[in-house]
Amino acid sequence: MANAGTMHDAFLDELRDSYDAERQLIKALPKMAKAATSAELRTAFETHLEETRGHVERLEQVFESLEEKVKGKHCDGIAGIIEEGKSIMEEDFDEAAMDACLIAAGQRAEHYEMAAYGTLVAWARAMGHTEAADLLQETLDEEKAADEKLTTIAEGGINQEAAENAHPSGEEDEEEERPARGGRGGSATAVAKRPARR
Repeated sequence: MANAGTMHDAFLDELRDSYDAERQLIKALPKMAKAATSAELRTAFETHLEETRGHVERLEQVFESLEEKVKGKHCDGIAGIIEEGKSIMEEDFDEAAMDACLIAAGQRAEHYEMAAYGTLVAWARAMGHTEAADLLQETLDEEKAADEKLTTIAEGGINQEAAENAHPSGEEDEEEERPARGGRGGSATAVAKRPARR
């Protein structure tokens, strides 16, 4: 019977997964930057693209520090997140709504990577791979900073603008009158529609 895999094997598996994820993101980020209408958001995606190239190089250093061959393993998780992002870009949203959706897609990718790098750092430290852990921690810190930057951009006006565009002026007034005219049925209609106006 073959020997069971060790934590080191699992660690290498995660490293290869992250290496592939970063390379997939290098292809996806320029498309997201192009789809963004906010100059600040476009710059954030472009900046993170440069950081992501650095993450690939850093992972190569991690493999070298472990005397392991640099190799990727297809990351299904990030592939799914990128696919969702691609679907969003095909939607016919107004500019602010599209930017808000792009931020959401970007943050899904960041949170996925933060979880992966958090695990890698913890495992590297547990196994005494100090150099690898320090390199991975640098990347984790950059992923967290990128996520915070996207939150700042969203809260800096994009979400508000998208929300204001969600109900053109005059539409709300009409709906307010319906309950008075339609009795109970009208009331239910107004309640049913309320969440869409958030």
